[in-house]
Amino acid sequence: MAIRQQVAATLESVLGIDGRLAHAADDTPLLGAIPELDSMAVANVLTALEEQFGFLIEDDEIDGSAFATLGSLVAFVQAKLDAEQRNPLSLPQS
Repeated sequence: MAIRQQVAATLESVLGIDGRLAHAADDTPLLGAIPELDSMAVANVLTALEEQFGFLIEDDEIDGSAFATLGSLVAFVQAKLDAEQRNPLSLPQS
């Protein structure tokens, strides 16, 4: 499944809006346009994205602009994945 579809599916699942983003375009507005996407839901979406894609989102890496549109959120996730590939976290050796 492509990243865009994974991000949309994660949003739908967390927000309980199954199917509403299935045919959404990249310029589909999110924050302020989807009533279910309040500040608590944003935190839950970020946690779900971390779990889904296996990266960690630091507080200073994210702001409301990432949630402006579906495309901006997908771009944020893609940038995180690209950064992780360039600089994978090293796990402590036992």
